[in-house]
Amino acid sequence: MSASSYSPPALGPDVDLDLSRNEGKSAAANLISSIYRPDELIRRYPDTGPLRRRLARLHGVDEDQVLVTAGGDDGLLRCFLARLGPGMCAVATKPTFEMIPIYAKQVGSRLVEIEWWEGPYPTADIISATSEAEAVFVVSPNNPTGATITEAELRKVSEAARFVVLDAAYAEFADEDLTPAALETGNVVVVRTLSKAYGLAGLRVGYLLGPPDLIAEVSAFGSPYSVSALSGAIALERLNLPARDTATVLSAVRLERTELTALLEALGTRPLPSQGNFVLTESADADWMFDGCASLGVGIRRFPGREELANWVRITLPGDRQDFDRLKRTLRTVMAPEAILFDLDGVLADVSSSYRRSIIETALTFGVTVTATDVDEAKASGTANDDWDLTRRLCRDRGVELEYSEVVARFEEIYQGREDTLGLKACERPLVDPSTWSRWAAGLPLGVVTGRPRADAEEFLDRFGLSEKTSVLVAREDAPLKPDPGPVRLALDRLGVRHAWLVGDTPDDIEAARSAQVMPIAVVSPGADPRRTRQSLARAARTLDQTLDLEELLP
Repeated sequence: MSASSYSPPALGPDVDLDLSRNEGKSAAANLISSIYRPDELIRRYPDTGPLRRRLARLHGVDEDQVLVTAGGDDGLLRCFLARLGPGMCAVATKPTFEMIPIYAKQVGSRLVEIEWWEGPYPTADIISATSEAEAVFVVSPNNPTGATITEAELRKVSEAARFVVLDAAYAEFADEDLTPAALETGNVVVVRTLSKAYGLAGLRVGYLLGPPDLIAEVSAFGSPYSVSALSGAIALERLNLPARDTATVLSAVRLERTELTALLEALGTRPLPSQGNFVLTESADADWMFDGCASLGVGIRRFPGREELANWVRITLPGDRQDFDRLKRTLRTVMAPEAILFDLDGVLADVSSSYRRSIIETALTFGVTVTATDVDEAKASGTANDDWDLTRRLCRDRGVELEYSEVVARFEEIYQGREDTLGLKACERPLVDPSTWSRWAAGLPLGVVTGRPRADAEEFLDRFGLSEKTSVLVAREDAPLKPDPGPVRLALDRLGVRHAWLVGDTPDDIEAARSAQVMPIAVVSPGADPRRTRQSLARAARTLDQTLDLEELLP
């Protein structure tokens, strides 16, 4: 039998607001500085006695009813080790905390799973399955759904089962804490943690509560000294803070939970009622929600490998007004844009034989050989939105120093043409036809944000029948060039919207969009190396093979 391991989806390095894990917000930032003689704590094996006594007082139980563990996970595993083994049976709901099926597999037990998404706990089905089971695992509020069991239902299950484990990691966020009722039953062990409501996930401090005989039994399993002395000392300091510190966080989370649920419904997803510090919602395209939020630096949770959750995402409530406002704006931007913005060159216009060719031919007039690959690499490296400056830089890199004005004049002669010669701009062709552009414009306002001079941009849009349905044009004269977010923000202001997408083909476009809190969508421009382009545009929500593929993403 191969053992399973816990492996949450990795988030990219650009995610700075991680709401994929149910970590609580810390109510105190200076706990470490209050520790007395940390050097002595580090030197000696830990003594969790003071913390155990403080937890006993917190719950109004005797000290021998408490076992401090390395997070709630350690307590859960000890219960598996104490009561289950090869060939034995356990019962749990599905979906539920993913460590339960993992631990069942690791100890060789068979897990009977009863479906429970929302509404009343499936008490009758659970009881029917207990006749052959050594243990029943109840998670309430359930992770990832947020559903809860009632006290009456818990008592019925405990009466039918040999041994019950109540994982109450999110109990503080629920309407009712079932811990006191569970401790009256005689066969229920309660798993608690300081990771969620107390904001100490990094310390890995959890604990078990239960009858003395069960706590003694479970404590025989697992490693000694499972919680470090420093973690125990900091946890004790946290518990000694005024209760109002925790109450403030809990109140904020509950308000956010109500507001987020309403927003997710308005955005066309199906959130489940939750009493945890998270909301689980079903989406027609959960991957799109995940990728779109990540492109704006917000991490939410997907569940790869869990078939029953293929269409769902879980979003942790930050417990912070600024972070929550950012989450709401991100979700609206991803799911309900008010406009679509487009870069021009490489996105609406095929410039592989015009602007890009002009760079090569301009350099050649100065005796410098520049290849299409050189241009492609320069564009992919970013800060290359000014083709005149890019030409000058490419020449300088090859030992030829030129004046900017000199490069502009030569470039424009090649691109615009002369009285007797067509310029390379005559080679341009549209990448979106007028009928498609009009259809898109019927759904959302369309804007163009480009580094081209206004006259050149307007000429292209007019020539190919795109200008009439273009609601706003921000050109070179209007704002700093991308990657500065200025032109994107100006387009939003002129349109009178806050939530938009931007389709671009360079890292400059992606950076400008992200900085303006606009969702970036990338496209491989004609003539560009697809592999290199995709690597350079990895921060976008999606990278399209061609601009017309945007049709599949439009709301």
